[in-house]
Amino acid sequence: MSSQATPGAISELLDAAGVPYRHLIHIPTRTSQESAAARGEPLEHGAKAIVAKCDGEFRLLVVSAAKKLHTASARASLGVRDIRFASLEELKELTGLEPGGVPPFGRPVLPLNLYVDEGITRLERVAFNAASLTESIIMSAKDYLAAAKPKEIVRLASPD
Repeated sequence: MSSQATPGAISELLDAAGVPYRHLIHIPTRTSQESAAARGEPLEHGAKAIVAKCDGEFRLLVVSAAKKLHTASARASLGVRDIRFASLEELKELTGLEPGGVPPFGRPVLPLNLYVDEGITRLERVAFNAASLTESIIMSAKDYLAAAKPKEIVRLASPD
């Protein structure tokens, strides 16, 4: 599968949607905590993108960086029996990206169906690495959801 996940492709998608966003260049970050610090944003605003294999199909799952994927909730919400994280090799093959650089966008940016945790809808804004460990985007959560067009908004994260 080929990916169009580049910082430019994400900016083009957001520009075409007519939504405002802030683009940042920063030091390389590999963890949600490092990214939040580099952006000067609370950890909760991080939109953490997880490539997971759900009953044999790879999907992109997005949760707040302050939360963890709750597999029991995710299985029930997605109607699947098995969920596992993509291996490094699978991640590279599917996205062309390294861990930490996966943006929270499915098609047309990544060749995956997008599922977003309901907690994202309660955030004022989201921040995420934009297909790069040195570039981030910060935007309103409402505009993110409008531009990303998730297949479903479901419960994926650990309960509060």
